[in-house]
Amino acid sequence: MSLIINKINRFSLNREKNIKEFIIILYVVGIFGTAIPYTRDIFIILTPFILLISLFILINFHTSEAGIKIWLIFGAIFIASYLIEVAGVNTGSVFGTYSYGKGLGFKVMDTPLLIGLNWVLLVYCTAAVFDKFKVNNIIKISGASMLMVIYDIIMEQVAPHMDMWSFDGEIIPLRNYISWFALAIIFHSVVRLAGIRITNKFAPLVFYCQAGFFLVLLVFFKLAE
Repeated sequence: MSLIINKINRFSLNREKNIKEFIIILYVVGIFGTAIPYTRDIFIILTPFILLISLFILINFHTSEAGIKIWLIFGAIFIASYLIEVAGVNTGSVFGTYSYGKGLGFKVMDTPLLIGLNWVLLVYCTAAVFDKFKVNNIIKISGASMLMVIYDIIMEQVAPHMDMWSFDGEIIPLRNYISWFALAIIFHSVVRLAGIRITNKFAPLVFYCQAGFFLVLLVFFKLAE
């Protein structure tokens, strides 16, 4: 019996290691593919699929006991964030005046459906990062929200190069970051008030890989100017 248990544990560890390596390789290949001019257009098309693959991995390894509640909460975050983005891109009153390109795929009302999933993924992953620390909910909410803003500061510089979105005059208004922080605070507060604790061994890695992806590309594009 102990031999069988050891084999199961070894298989589980190898599987976890393989998935971690796959996530890292996925984003490293994405960096090189996006940086190289000859393959950039192809990797821009692949961007939505990389996001969906990351989301699929997170769903499969989610171990929270929140049950149906977490689906309802994050479903609400998806709908709310998408509608806010629709209002933002069509009125310019939320984040500033900007428009979406083709980098995030299919659009409805000039807004890619994938942007709602991006908000969900970021809230989920940053919440998971701070759930590793034994701190109170105020610190978790504010810390995770600030982490999302830092991420956005980096991502905003790369987004036009990947045809994701761009602001008028290529100037990112302060309002954008204030709105990001306010929405992040609201979404994380809802998650905490619902009593959801996120336990996912791959969520922090996905977040760090995404942040690293944009950070490396930011440095590359700045040096290439």
